[in-house]
Amino acid sequence: MQQIAVITLGIAELPRSRRFYTEGFGWTPAFETDEVIFYQMNGFVLSTWRTAALASDMMRTDLMRPGAFALAHNVRDRDQVVPLIGRLTAAGGNLLRAPDEPPHGGFRGYVADPDAHAWEIAWNPAWPIDENGHVKFAVS
Repeated sequence: MQQIAVITLGIAELPRSRRFYTEGFGWTPAFETDEVIFYQMNGFVLSTWRTAALASDMMRTDLMRPGAFALAHNVRDRDQVVPLIGRLTAAGGNLLRAPDEPPHGGFRGYVADPDAHAWEIAWNPAWPIDENGHVKFAVS
């Protein structure tokens, strides 16, 4: 299935970014913490994540600036994460972070494509994927 579940933008200041997206676009956050804000879009989720926290989550020290980003490919089942990361690294990707359980739940790992673009491969039981492959932000 060809889908992107989440686009994550690295940002410098969460309050400044929040103002831009909520007052400028009129968007409503689906979830937020001191590090990240998630916005439910039409079939995917946009997140704005404080750059240092995003770089730490990806285990990368070369992204310590605003403008960093990560793409995410969500899968329907936890047991799909490890095999997909294996196929991606066998096809020329670079493992950035081995799959593990993040503090906010689910199971994820990071792989960089041959040009160093980061992809999070994730399963999150709180983010259902419909029959069309659209992810929905949901908090249980």
